[in-house]
This record gives sequence, structure tokens and C-alpha cells, in this order.
Amino acid sequence: MPKKQINKENLLAQGVQLLMQQGYHGTGLKEILDAVQIPKGSFYNYFASKESYAAEVIQYYIEPFIIQLDSHLQHPECDGLTALKNYFNELIVELEKANFKGGCLLGNLMGEIGDTSEICQKSLQLAIQRYQGLLAAGLKKAQKEGTIRTDKSADEMADLLVNMWQGALLRMKIEQTAEPLKQCCHDLLDDYFKV
Repeated sequence: MPKKQINKENLLAQGVQLLMQQGYHGTGLKEILDAVQIPKGSFYNYFASKESYAAEVIQYYIEPFIIQLDSHLQHPECDGLTALKNYFNELIVELEKANFKGGCLLGNLMGEIGDTSEICQKSLQLAIQRYQGLLAAGLKKAQKEGTIRTDKSADEMADLLVNMWQGALLRMKIEQTAEPLKQCCHDLLDDYFKV
């Protein structure tokens, strides 16, 4: 990988860490640059502004979740509903290991700058659309397999799942427990969505 690409990857990875811990307004460019040992002037070789940087960090952040969810959905021995349950159970285990710190960068930034930064708002919308679309694909698969209700569209149920999961992540942070996440998954995947 060329050095410029490595530097950009390092900046994005550091951005995920710092924005998750300190938020957009609590994170300064100098802090990011010092952490990856890149001079301030070089930052603008990669990003037009702090806002455009945050917008790219959002896409960088969501990509592993897309890959992780897709790998569950593509598992040849799993039906759609089981794949979704396995994916969310894996996330819950990861959040427990992290002692419930951070939550979701998307949810954190939606609350902090979702209505004040147009470029970040568009990036957040794109990330949620990609994630919701993949959840909907899993729910459609489960509908075809006869394990999920068909009187609601997969898109509607995926929207509800994203919304409830984001709310559960916020409650997890303040309550320091995985119970809201488990309740979200149980109430939807084991009850409301089922045939």
C-alpha cells in the first residue's frame, strides 16, 4: 500500500477512536494529527476540511459492520433469521467486552452534528441506508423462508430494527448493561417480526 494510502487509513482509524471517545466538537485536528504523526499541512492533502474528514470517518466506521453483517447473511448453513440473530448476538458480546463504552459512532454523531453539518448529515444518511438495506435483505430472505411475517415490508421492519437498536445503544451507555440490546433483539427478532 502506498504511504499516502497508509497515512489516510491511519487518519481514518484514529478518527473513529477519537470521535467515538470525545465526539466531533471534543476532538481537535492537532490531536488527530499528533496521534498518527502527520504534519498539520499534510492533513489537507487527504481531506478538504474537518467536516469532510468526519464524513469519511463515518463511511470508514460503517464498512466493517456491513462486512460482518453480510458474512452472517451469506453463511451457507444459516437461514435469514438465524443469521440476523447471530450478527446481533456477536455485536452484544463485543459491546460487553468493551464495557459498554462508545456505543455507536453513527448514533453519537447523529445526536451531536446530525442537524448542523450537511456533509456529515449526508454521510450518516448513506451509512444508515447501506446498513438498513442489508438488514432488509436479511429480513426478505427470512420472509421467503417463512420465519418472518409478510404483512409488513422488510424495509419497514429494517427501519424499526435500526431505530430500536440505536435507542437501545443509548440506553446501554447510560445503564451500563446489555439488557436494552437483548430486549431489542428479543422483542423484534423473537416476537414482533416472527410469523
